[in-house]
Amino acid sequence: MNWYLQSNENSDVAVSTRIRFSRNIHDFKFNMSTKQELEILQNRIKEKVYQIGYGLKFLKLKDMDDITKMSLVEKNLISPEFVLKRNETGSMLINDEENICIMIGNEEHIELQVFNSGLELENTLNLAIEIDEKMEEVLGYAVSKKYGYLTACPNHVGTGLRASVMVHLPALSKTQNTKKVLEAIHSFGINIRGVYGENSESTGDMYQISNQQTLGITEKEIVQNLKVVVDKMIKQERQARKLLAKDDISFEDLIDRSYGILKYCKKISSEETRTLLSNIKLGTDLGILKELTDLKVQKLYLYTKPANLQKFLGEQYEALERDIKRAQVIKQILEEEQ
Repeated sequence: MNWYLQSNENSDVAVSTRIRFSRNIHDFKFNMSTKQELEILQNRIKEKVYQIGYGLKFLKLKDMDDITKMSLVEKNLISPEFVLKRNETGSMLINDEENICIMIGNEEHIELQVFNSGLELENTLNLAIEIDEKMEEVLGYAVSKKYGYLTACPNHVGTGLRASVMVHLPALSKTQNTKKVLEAIHSFGINIRGVYGENSESTGDMYQISNQQTLGITEKEIVQNLKVVVDKMIKQERQARKLLAKDDISFEDLIDRSYGILKYCKKISSEETRTLLSNIKLGTDLGILKELTDLKVQKLYLYTKPANLQKFLGEQYEALERDIKRAQVIKQILEEEQ
């Protein structure tokens, strides 16, 4: 089962983990601008992919249909900017489990990403380092003894590591404490972004928490610092949930109403679905909604997004049709046997 349909003990708050390394190959110039330059880079990597291993397959963006590309964006496997800017020239390495996805020719030559469900920073980092070392052996990176890994973006120099955790903070939001908590962690050198990274907004009380510093600090220190912050956020969110649960009737009414709308609606937008799913995930995590499981909630999150909805049904639909089909898919998932 793919990582984005899995959960663990911290998945009530820490939904997923990503480790990303920014790398450049030593004998290619940074900031490639021409199609020919990118083609040569891609061919070099494509030739070496069998030596890297891990079941990775080479794919070009231009060979994919728009729905497939957007389904990868919705899973957070590739960035919206990558599709927008490199639609004709970008490529990737990806495995069947989709826990490894390497963007080629984006801002840097290589953006190696490893994903996991829940809060799994150390294990995810270890796998990413293992793959990274293999790629460095096969391809040869641009490295400085003084500065570490060299990158086109100054913010990536050094370790080139961006560690991030997706967190679900509905109780902090409902108790109007989200802003205070996020401002506090920002002062510790931690970035807070929306679901799809930089310049994106939070939807359904989901936030992406990641490190700022990459230079003058080790990979393990970055991960340890981020884990300390996320552990504190988990604790604060769980405390806020206990406060909400004290007002049993109003709180349970909100959860049950959200579930009722999802179960009986005839059409529903993606935006409204995100809001209601935030409530029913909270209700499921607290044991209020006995009808649901973590797997059902994960399926609802994935298969109600526009592109993955269409991939799930194997058809392409206009916006209004998608809203109708989304309601049908929600009902289908809710009625699946446990």
